[in-house]
Amino acid sequence: MESMKILVTNDDGIHSPGIKALAEALRKVGDVAVVAPDRERSAVGHALTLHHPLRAVQIGHDAFSVDGTPTDCVNLGIHNLISFKPDLVVSGINRGGNLADDVTYSGTVSAAMEASLMGIPAFAVSLVTEGIGEHYHAAAGFAAQLAREVFTRGLPADTFLNVNVPDLPGEALRPPLITSQGKRRYEGLIVDKVDPRGRKYYWIGSGEQTFLDLEGTDYHAVSRGHISITPLHPDLTNYSSLRLLHGWELT
Repeated sequence: MESMKILVTNDDGIHSPGIKALAEALRKVGDVAVVAPDRERSAVGHALTLHHPLRAVQIGHDAFSVDGTPTDCVNLGIHNLISFKPDLVVSGINRGGNLADDVTYSGTVSAAMEASLMGIPAFAVSLVTEGIGEHYHAAAGFAAQLAREVFTRGLPADTFLNVNVPDLPGEALRPPLITSQGKRRYEGLIVDKVDPRGRKYYWIGSGEQTFLDLEGTDYHAVSRGHISITPLHPDLTNYSSLRLLHGWELT
Protein backbone atom coordinates (compact mmCIF):
# COMPACT_ATOMS: atom_id res chain seq x y z
CA MET A 1 0.00 0.00 0.00
CA GLU A 2 1.23 3.50 -0.85
CA SER A 3 2.61 5.45 2.09
CA MET A 4 0.32 8.01 3.71
CA LYS A 5 1.23 11.64 2.95
CA ILE A 6 0.75 14.03 5.89
CA LEU A 7 0.98 17.81 6.20
CA VAL A 8 1.66 19.02 9.75
CA THR A 9 1.04 22.56 10.98
CA ASN A 10 0.19 24.38 14.23
CA ASP A 11 -0.33 27.80 15.80
CA ASP A 12 2.41 27.66 18.46
CA GLY A 13 5.18 28.07 15.89
CA ILE A 14 7.46 25.74 14.01
CA HIS A 15 9.96 25.45 16.87
CA SER A 16 7.41 24.46 19.54
CA PRO A 17 7.84 21.12 21.35
CA GLY A 18 4.35 20.00 20.34
CA ILE A 19 4.91 20.13 16.59
CA LYS A 20 8.30 18.45 16.92
CA ALA A 21 6.81 15.54 18.87
CA LEU A 22 3.89 15.29 16.44
CA ALA A 23 6.05 15.23 13.30
CA GLU A 24 8.35 12.64 14.86
CA ALA A 25 5.47 10.31 15.70
CA LEU A 26 3.74 10.73 12.33
CA ARG A 27 6.94 9.91 10.42
CA LYS A 28 6.54 6.37 11.77
CA VAL A 29 3.25 5.99 9.87
CA GLY A 30 3.76 8.09 6.74
CA ASP A 31 5.66 10.76 4.81
CA VAL A 32 5.53 14.08 6.66
CA ALA A 33 5.91 17.69 5.55
CA VAL A 34 5.82 20.56 8.04
CA VAL A 35 4.57 24.05 7.19
CA ALA A 36 4.03 26.20 10.28
CA PRO A 37 4.15 29.81 11.49
CA ASP A 38 7.58 31.25 12.26
CA ARG A 39 6.32 32.33 15.71
CA GLU A 40 3.37 31.78 18.02
CA ARG A 41 0.07 32.70 16.39
CA SER A 42 -2.35 31.48 19.06
CA ALA A 43 -5.99 32.64 19.04
CA VAL A 44 -5.86 33.99 15.46
CA GLY A 45 -8.79 31.79 14.51
CA HIS A 46 -9.37 31.29 10.79
CA ALA A 47 -7.47 34.43 9.79
CA LEU A 48 -6.05 34.61 6.27
CA THR A 49 -3.35 37.13 5.30
CA LEU A 50 -4.62 39.27 2.41
CA HIS A 51 -3.00 42.70 2.70
CA HIS A 52 0.72 41.92 2.57
CA PRO A 53 2.86 39.24 0.94
CA LEU A 54 3.85 36.10 2.80
CA ARG A 55 7.37 34.77 3.07
CA ALA A 56 8.34 31.14 3.55
CA VAL A 57 11.79 29.90 4.54
CA GLN A 58 12.79 26.29 3.98
CA ILE A 59 14.45 24.98 7.14
CA GLY A 60 14.71 21.32 6.17
CA HIS A 61 13.46 18.71 3.73
CA ASP A 62 9.73 19.44 3.28
CA ALA A 63 9.84 21.79 6.28
CA PHE A 64 8.94 25.46 5.92
CA SER A 65 8.59 28.41 8.29
CA VAL A 66 5.97 30.98 7.22
CA ASP A 67 5.42 34.52 8.51
CA GLY A 68 1.66 34.03 8.51
CA THR A 69 -1.25 32.32 10.20
CA PRO A 70 -2.01 28.59 10.45
CA THR A 71 -4.61 28.99 7.70
CA ASP A 72 -1.96 30.63 5.52
CA CYS A 73 0.34 27.69 6.18
CA VAL A 74 -2.23 25.13 5.04
CA ASN A 75 -2.88 27.09 1.85
CA LEU A 76 0.77 27.66 1.02
CA GLY A 77 1.74 24.13 1.94
CA ILE A 78 -0.86 22.43 -0.23
CA HIS A 79 -0.70 24.76 -3.22
CA ASN A 80 2.96 25.79 -3.38
CA LEU A 81 5.51 24.52 -0.90
CA ILE A 82 5.50 20.79 -0.27
CA SER A 83 6.44 18.03 -2.68
CA PHE A 84 3.20 16.04 -2.48
CA LYS A 85 -0.55 16.41 -2.12
CA PRO A 86 -1.41 15.38 1.44
CA ASP A 87 -3.81 12.57 2.26
CA LEU A 88 -4.21 14.06 5.73
CA VAL A 89 -3.56 17.34 7.55
CA VAL A 90 -2.77 17.22 11.27
CA SER A 91 -2.60 20.45 13.27
CA GLY A 92 -0.86 20.60 16.65
CA ILE A 93 0.14 19.57 19.17
CA ASN A 94 -1.21 22.75 20.74
CA ARG A 95 0.09 23.81 24.17
CA GLY A 96 -3.19 24.04 26.08
CA GLY A 97 -6.62 22.63 25.43
CA ASN A 98 -8.97 23.70 22.67
CA LEU A 99 -12.23 22.93 24.39
CA ALA A 100 -15.82 24.11 24.18
CA ASP A 101 -16.35 27.59 22.67
CA ASP A 102 -12.60 28.16 22.49
CA VAL A 103 -12.49 26.24 19.19
CA THR A 104 -13.80 29.40 17.49
CA TYR A 105 -10.63 31.30 18.45
CA SER A 106 -8.16 28.52 17.86
CA GLY A 107 -5.64 28.74 15.05
CA THR A 108 -4.90 25.06 15.61
CA VAL A 109 -8.50 24.02 15.01
CA SER A 110 -8.92 26.49 12.14
CA ALA A 111 -5.98 24.94 10.28
CA ALA A 112 -7.77 21.59 10.33
CA MET A 113 -10.98 23.28 9.21
CA GLU A 114 -9.17 24.90 6.28
CA ALA A 115 -7.95 21.51 5.12
CA SER A 116 -11.47 20.14 5.44
CA LEU A 117 -12.78 22.98 3.26
CA MET A 118 -10.27 21.82 0.64
CA GLY A 119 -11.63 18.29 0.82
CA ILE A 120 -8.65 16.86 2.73
CA PRO A 121 -9.26 14.81 5.91
CA ALA A 122 -7.89 16.62 8.94
CA PHE A 123 -7.75 16.75 12.69
CA ALA A 124 -6.40 19.11 15.34
CA VAL A 125 -4.77 17.82 18.51
CA SER A 126 -4.11 19.73 21.73
CA LEU A 127 -2.45 18.90 25.05
CA VAL A 128 -4.69 20.04 27.89
CA THR A 129 -2.18 21.64 30.24
CA GLU A 130 -1.91 24.81 32.30
CA GLY A 131 1.88 24.95 32.00
CA ILE A 132 4.44 24.27 29.30
CA GLY A 133 3.24 20.68 28.96
CA GLU A 134 5.09 17.49 29.80
CA HIS A 135 3.57 14.62 27.85
CA TYR A 136 3.63 15.69 24.21
CA HIS A 137 4.98 12.31 23.15
CA ALA A 138 2.00 10.50 24.66
CA ALA A 139 -0.37 12.79 22.76
CA ALA A 140 1.74 12.37 19.59
CA GLY A 141 1.56 8.60 19.88
CA PHE A 142 -2.22 8.74 19.96
CA ALA A 143 -2.23 11.17 17.03
CA ALA A 144 -0.24 8.66 14.97
CA GLN A 145 -2.73 5.93 15.86
CA LEU A 146 -5.64 8.18 14.90
CA ALA A 147 -3.92 9.16 11.65
CA ARG A 148 -3.75 5.50 10.60
CA GLU A 149 -7.43 5.07 11.45
CA VAL A 150 -8.50 8.16 9.48
CA PHE A 151 -6.37 7.13 6.51
CA THR A 152 -7.91 3.65 6.51
CA ARG A 153 -11.54 4.55 7.22
CA GLY A 154 -11.83 8.15 6.03
CA LEU A 155 -14.05 10.75 7.70
CA PRO A 156 -17.72 11.62 7.19
CA ALA A 157 -18.36 14.33 4.61
CA ASP A 158 -17.63 17.91 5.76
CA THR A 159 -16.16 16.65 9.03
CA PHE A 160 -12.86 17.25 10.79
CA LEU A 161 -11.85 16.19 14.29
CA ASN A 162 -10.87 18.20 17.36
CA VAL A 163 -8.78 16.04 19.70
CA ASN A 164 -7.87 17.02 23.27
CA VAL A 165 -5.43 14.90 25.27
CA PRO A 166 -4.91 15.29 29.03
CA ASP A 167 -1.32 16.08 30.01
CA LEU A 168 -0.69 12.59 31.41
CA PRO A 169 1.77 9.80 30.65
CA GLY A 170 0.47 7.31 28.10
CA GLU A 171 -0.23 4.57 30.65
CA ALA A 172 -2.35 6.97 32.71
CA LEU A 173 -4.58 8.11 29.84
CA ARG A 174 -8.09 6.73 29.91
CA PRO A 175 -9.71 5.43 26.69
CA PRO A 176 -10.75 7.97 24.05
CA LEU A 177 -14.36 9.13 23.99
CA ILE A 178 -16.36 10.62 21.13
CA THR A 179 -17.70 13.87 22.54
CA SER A 180 -19.69 16.99 21.72
CA GLN A 181 -18.37 20.54 21.92
CA GLY A 182 -18.83 21.87 25.43
CA LYS A 183 -19.69 25.31 26.81
CA ARG A 184 -17.49 27.79 28.60
CA ARG A 185 -18.60 30.11 31.38
CA TYR A 186 -17.50 33.69 30.63
CA GLU A 187 -16.56 35.84 33.60
CA GLY A 188 -13.87 38.36 34.52
CA LEU A 189 -11.94 38.13 31.26
CA ILE A 190 -10.77 41.75 30.88
CA VAL A 191 -8.45 43.73 33.16
CA ASP A 192 -7.85 47.43 32.54
CA LYS A 193 -4.87 49.28 34.00
CA VAL A 194 -2.92 52.52 33.51
CA ASP A 195 0.66 52.58 32.21
CA PRO A 196 3.40 54.88 33.65
CA ARG A 197 2.46 57.57 31.09
CA GLY A 198 -1.14 57.67 32.22
CA ARG A 199 -2.62 55.78 29.27
CA LYS A 200 -5.11 52.97 29.79
CA TYR A 201 -4.39 49.48 28.55
CA TYR A 202 -6.30 46.21 28.65
CA TRP A 203 -5.57 42.50 29.04
CA ILE A 204 -8.10 40.17 27.43
CA GLY A 205 -8.39 36.62 28.70
CA SER A 206 -6.91 37.34 32.12
CA GLY A 207 -9.65 35.67 34.12
CA GLU A 208 -9.81 32.02 35.10
CA GLN A 209 -11.34 29.84 32.40
CA THR A 210 -14.20 27.70 33.63
CA PHE A 211 -16.23 25.18 31.68
CA LEU A 212 -19.65 23.71 32.25
CA ASP A 213 -19.17 20.12 33.37
CA LEU A 214 -21.78 18.63 31.02
CA GLU A 215 -21.77 14.89 30.48
CA GLY A 216 -20.77 13.85 26.98
CA THR A 217 -18.76 17.02 26.26
CA ASP A 218 -15.06 17.47 25.54
CA TYR A 219 -14.39 19.09 28.92
CA HIS A 220 -16.23 16.39 30.84
CA ALA A 221 -14.06 13.75 29.15
CA VAL A 222 -10.61 15.34 29.56
CA SER A 223 -11.27 16.43 33.15
CA ARG A 224 -11.62 12.72 33.95
CA GLY A 225 -8.48 11.67 32.13
CA HIS A 226 -10.05 10.59 28.83
CA ILE A 227 -8.89 11.63 25.39
CA SER A 228 -11.69 13.61 23.75
CA ILE A 229 -12.48 13.36 20.02
CA THR A 230 -15.08 15.86 18.82
CA PRO A 231 -16.35 15.76 15.22
CA LEU A 232 -16.77 19.31 13.89
CA HIS A 233 -17.90 20.74 10.56
CA PRO A 234 -17.55 24.16 8.93
CA ASP A 235 -21.30 24.68 8.36
CA LEU A 236 -22.38 27.00 11.20
CA THR A 237 -26.07 27.03 10.20
CA ASN A 238 -28.42 26.50 13.15
CA TYR A 239 -30.85 24.23 11.33
CA SER A 240 -33.22 23.94 14.29
CA SER A 241 -33.91 27.68 13.98
CA LEU A 242 -34.76 27.76 10.27
CA ARG A 243 -38.49 27.08 10.69
CA LEU A 244 -38.80 29.72 13.42
CA LEU A 245 -37.06 32.38 11.35
CA HIS A 246 -39.10 31.55 8.24
CA GLY A 247 -42.13 32.53 10.32
CA TRP A 248 -40.89 36.10 10.85
CA GLU A 249 -42.70 38.84 8.92
CA LEU A 250 -39.77 40.33 7.05
CA THR A 251 -41.48 41.56 3.88
